Amino acid sequence: MENISKNFNKKKKIIIITGGMGFLGKEYAVTLAQNGFLPIILDIKRKNEIDKFVKSINKKYQINTSGFQVDITNEKKVSSVSKKILKKYKKIDTLINNAANNPVFKKKFKDSNRLEKFELKKWNLDLNVGLTGAFICSKYFGDIISKNKNGGSIINISSDLGLLSPDHRIYNKNSKYFKKVKPISYSVVKSGMIGLSRYLATYWLGKVRSNVLCLGGVKDNQDKNFLSSINKLIPLGRMANKEDYQGIIKYLCSDESSYLNGAIIPLDGGRSSW
Repeated sequence: MENISKNFNKKKKIIIITGGMGFLGKEYAVTLAQNGFLPIILDIKRKNEIDKFVKSINKKYQINTSGFQVDITNEKKVSSVSKKILKKYKKIDTLINNAANNPVFKKKFKDSNRLEKFELKKWNLDLNVGLTGAFICSKYFGDIISKNKNGGSIINISSDLGLLSPDHRIYNKNSKYFKKVKPISYSVVKSGMIGLSRYLATYWLGKVRSNVLCLGGVKDNQDKNFLSSINKLIPLGRMANKEDYQGIIKYLCSDESSYLNGAIIPLDGGRSSW
């Protein structure tokens, strides 16, 4: 996986995806691979899992991309991997700050996300991954992108909950005390991603564009009662399918979005428009 094909097209856009092995991260990688981009996977998951996924998209789409096991909260590790990628591919065009901790709600979900019980250790971990990691990656990859003749872009992944407050009632509709709630750290991180994106949009003047996507929740075998409750909050009447975000990712990674900068883009089925 370290050898580059002699036929590698240097004009092919190199896209860094943090949290690239996550539910949507893998979807972004596949979408970009099948549309002529070269997605580079960064994730803290086991190296063999990353290698297996990268090998599969290389074979299927006849590309020569790479994956790196890296903790994006470790500045030395990010600096090191950025140098390896630059040495191998000679450039980086886009960074997708996608990595974040996101709780999955299940029937036996504990009430530790309640504000009264939310541990400082968990708060620090969530902010470290979701915000500090995005800052570190922007610092190193953004600097590399800024040196391109035609610049490039940073895509920050936020949420509709970066634009509005969670409706805690939907997580446990029948509970008197609403024990299941979205943790406070999630809203803070996703709001912070909007602030980070705004800052970056004006930093590398004319060289690095920065836009933020505020994504709605994705349907993924959630509890039927939960789905019924949340669908009522969305004008389109449903949660997103994972395929719903393919088009915007392709657009933002392409030259077609070359004049889009500083945008806060809600893709939430209209939930934040009520």
